[in-house]
Amino acid sequence: MPEVHVAVAVIVREGRILIARRPDHVHQGGLLEFPGGKVEPGETVQQALVREIAEETGLEVPEASLAPVIGIRHDYGDKRVFLDVWRTSGAQGEAHGREGQPIDWLLPECLEDSAFPAANRPIIRAIRLPRVMPVTGAMSSVSEGLSLFAGALDAEAHPLVVLRAPHLPASDYRDLASGALSAAGSCGVGVIVHGSPDVFSGTPGAAGLHLPWREAEMLEARPVPSEAWFGVSCHDSSEVAHAVAIGADYVTLGPVARTRSHPGVAGMGWSEFSDIVAWAPIPVYGLGGLGPDDVADAIEAGGQGIAGISFWWPAN
Repeated sequence: MPEVHVAVAVIVREGRILIARRPDHVHQGGLLEFPGGKVEPGETVQQALVREIAEETGLEVPEASLAPVIGIRHDYGDKRVFLDVWRTSGAQGEAHGREGQPIDWLLPECLEDSAFPAANRPIIRAIRLPRVMPVTGAMSSVSEGLSLFAGALDAEAHPLVVLRAPHLPASDYRDLASGALSAAGSCGVGVIVHGSPDVFSGTPGAAGLHLPWREAEMLEARPVPSEAWFGVSCHDSSEVAHAVAIGADYVTLGPVARTRSHPGVAGMGWSEFSDIVAWAPIPVYGLGGLGPDDVADAIEAGGQGIAGISFWWPAN
């Protein structure tokens, strides 16, 4: 079965996303969608987006304003599609449904999975997730951890943080999580707890759960509700595939580069990272020896961005 290459646009204006409703008589009719359409022979994806956006909405989009978001391969049963998703905040003009379709500008938090075709749902994850996912580093005690955590909080730069402290006893981690949620909540930062599913159920108010691979490999289903973030630490394509199968919203993948914590382990590099990401239908963060300066490389390789410790954690 041939694969249809579809260009998809995430058009952002004043923090809102342009969406349209599909006509009732077409495939997946009645559901919401992002503007876009089939890439024609001889077109680049950017050229297709400029053309499709103009035809559908009347907006003019400079090619240079387009940046990659995510690529998603999806099998509907009756056809296979590759959604090549790009983002722009440079669209010019006033949008209107030139093909008679209703359109609207919605806040990212108002994009509900059930309102979109299944293949579009990872796009919603990619829109909502930040480009940089910080992870807490070494701490000798709960009090030190909370002090370091509070001092590193920056809601604008890091709206989500993974609270990782594998060397603390379970009871100490609960105290750490409770204090971290209090500190983060006062400045609008979401805290994703790290460990087993029991850690999430025992931490009311957590924004989500991030599982180390040893925990994720034992699961057969998603362990948290749909409104919570669910991430998994992965190291190869088979682990990513399992994370997708159990309903992960995102994964970290690495190490991409050599790290100080594991100096004898060679990183996979961006080429292998890109090969794995090409078949991952969810956002993927590069991890291991990376920092904010590597975000552009991660995006170029098809990733969501980077995750890590050393670039933000004071003790590192």
